[in-house]
Amino acid sequence: MSTENDPILRRETIPLIAPPVTLEGVAVRLEPLAMSHAPALAAVVEPSLFEFFPMVLSSLQDVEAYIAEALEAAERGVDRPFVIIEKQTGTPVGSTRYLDIQRKHRTLEIGHTWLAKRVWRSRVNTECKYLLLRHAFEELKVMRVQLKTDRRNVRSRAAIERIGARFEGILRHHMLVRGGVVRDTAYYSVMDTEWPEVKAHLESKLAGR
Repeated sequence: MSTENDPILRRETIPLIAPPVTLEGVAVRLEPLAMSHAPALAAVVEPSLFEFFPMVLSSLQDVEAYIAEALEAAERGVDRPFVIIEKQTGTPVGSTRYLDIQRKHRTLEIGHTWLAKRVWRSRVNTECKYLLLRHAFEELKVMRVQLKTDRRNVRSRAAIERIGARFEGILRHHMLVRGGVVRDTAYYSVMDTEWPEVKAHLESKLAGR
């Protein structure tokens, strides 16, 4: 029996790679994160942005350490970090990344996303997720994209649900964050078979804005 058209077997024939890339949208541009972005990012951080983050960024030194960790993970091929550039002003307004890149299993996660408060409730986050999901499914050919957040982070969970990701459950006592706080983590995902519907939903939302 021919297996040429079996979608599960075909997934195994295309190697997942995530080289540095710039993703261009209408309102934002996602560029590879570099240490040179540290001063501009430090200018927009404030502790309240990181209430549910694993760490708090509040100074240039914090941002430099954060970028150094991200670049080290990129060197190992497990993360691909981006700076979020607001195209209208040409200034950085946050950061996001692919992480936990699993070449063998054709999966990755979108996370470590944080944004300056002045772009909250704008199209920025939706467009970032659209660009990242589109590249993951259509160029990298992944079969699953995972997103997760602190169980108590109502705003983040609502944002993830608005893009069309499906709730999978709570991983209890998942990690220690911010010096020893116990975090339960809410998991969401989008699969390649769901991407056409999610893509149409996101494009409709962006057109409406």
